[in-house]
Amino acid sequence: MNKLISFENVGELLALPFVQSALIACAVLGLVAGLLAPLIVARGMSFAVHGTAELAFTGGAAALLTGIGVQIGAVVGAVVAGLVFGVLGLRQRERDSVIGVVLAFGLGLGVLMLALYHGRASNKFGLLTGSIVSIDATNLWVLGGVAVVVVTVVAVFHRQLLFASADPEVATARGVPVRMLSLLFAVLIGLVTALAVPVVGAILVLSVMIAPGAAAARVTANPLLATALAVAFAELALVGGTVLSLAPGLPVSGYVAAIAFACYVGCRVVARYRGRSPARA
Repeated sequence: MNKLISFENVGELLALPFVQSALIACAVLGLVAGLLAPLIVARGMSFAVHGTAELAFTGGAAALLTGIGVQIGAVVGAVVAGLVFGVLGLRQRERDSVIGVVLAFGLGLGVLMLALYHGRASNKFGLLTGSIVSIDATNLWVLGGVAVVVVTVVAVFHRQLLFASADPEVATARGVPVRMLSLLFAVLIGLVTALAVPVVGAILVLSVMIAPGAAAARVTANPLLATALAVAFAELALVGGTVLSLAPGLPVSGYVAAIAFACYVGCRVVARYRGRSPARA
């Protein structure tokens, strides 16, 4: 959209099929991102999400260059990153260095492939900042399938994931399959991150994968309440950011990041007012 769109036309835009598809995608993405965000914060995997997002960008850039669907490339890149981080960086002291090495290599490779791509510039820009026009029926089916997988896995292994996040050594001694859960959780992060990249872009994917969980952890230590709040914050950021971006016709990522940040700041203010220390789910 080259010219600015007036607020009076927002109602008309909401009736467009691609906008409705984007809103549905944002609602589904908000659900799965909100479910994972408290666990990501509790496990100290924020940097891993950043690394996964960059590798999703690399996979998307490779898909652009080779003519494959960007969504497929992003998913492959993110899942591979999740597996690498899960296998090589299970120990906390090793995780950051492993992620840093893989992230730098993948990001450099992605930039190189984008430079070699001679197609539409908007396709390149969309990988970095997101674009609601990139959501179609195929994306919705893929996102819906991933959402079912994520919700099922989290529902089945939620207690074990919480235990392994709080004290992995004790969890291992109690027979919890910590290594398997770490790999499984890394793959879930990869899937959801890859699906978030077309919406908010690789640069600001942290706004929906980290900020809702970090905000919820500020105001409650109850795992179920923290998850519910994180889902609400993620939905507000994604759906609200998409609607707000329609009138000016600007990339959705800035609005999503601003709302997510506002939720985090608001929760910090509430926690300070209540005299709470930061809670960990």
